[in-house]
Amino acid sequence: MMETRKKLAPVDPVWDRITAEAQDAVDREPLMGGLVHACILHHKNLDRALSYRISAKLCSNEMSMMVLREIVDDAYDSAPELVEAARADLMAVYERDPACHRLLQPILYFKGYQAMQAYRVAHWLWTRKRYDLAYFFQMRVSEIFGVDIHPAARIGKGIMIDHAHSIVIGETAVVGDNVSMLHSVTLGGTGKEEEDRHPKIGDGVMIGAGAKVLGNIKVGHCSRIAAGSVVLSEVPPCKTVAGIPAKIVGEAGCDQPSINMDQRFPNGSD
Repeated sequence: MMETRKKLAPVDPVWDRITAEAQDAVDREPLMGGLVHACILHHKNLDRALSYRISAKLCSNEMSMMVLREIVDDAYDSAPELVEAARADLMAVYERDPACHRLLQPILYFKGYQAMQAYRVAHWLWTRKRYDLAYFFQMRVSEIFGVDIHPAARIGKGIMIDHAHSIVIGETAVVGDNVSMLHSVTLGGTGKEEEDRHPKIGDGVMIGAGAKVLGNIKVGHCSRIAAGSVVLSEVPPCKTVAGIPAKIVGEAGCDQPSINMDQRFPNGSD
């Protein structure tokens, strides 16, 4: 006679660590219990926790949290790659941001991470021609987080946006994997052309605070854009550019500038 075996839940070390950190946070600060339980401990996995967090942040009198949760849950159930990207973004923030000491922090507190996950749902809606809902998500992300990403923009995974205030990414922009950027970065167009008019950012690029990259230009893999620069022409791979307009000032300084996060000019540059 065959035994009936209980089906075990899949092991998820990342989610297990997040819930352990959440319980520790409640033990240390009981006044945080309501928030932490609502956002983390009441959920069975990361995608349901993110669905709750995104919906709670973006809901308004015009769109209830319940409706938003249905939309986000549908997105995560239909496109598991959204959750995969959310995990990659989470690890990117944890590994690159020295102010991030727990996996719990980006989910609860970091608007760059939260805004990126809301954008991913908006992009999912856009690809399914649900344009008005996508625009609603874009509007609320801009209002709540100060991050304005067009839902048609294509952004890879492993993205870290530090501080995130005043980030602008245009409609035809493309951002590769493992990119890091700081606050006040603009990936914008030039003029009023309606076709492909925004930058194409390669993998592993680091974009410093306040940098503006304008027009349909390529920024090569593993390059660095110095803070405050205005980039108007193509950037070769593995170079550092700086200035207004930006010019090549040296090599990138390392193999993975977006992970190293060193914003100093390479040795030997002026």
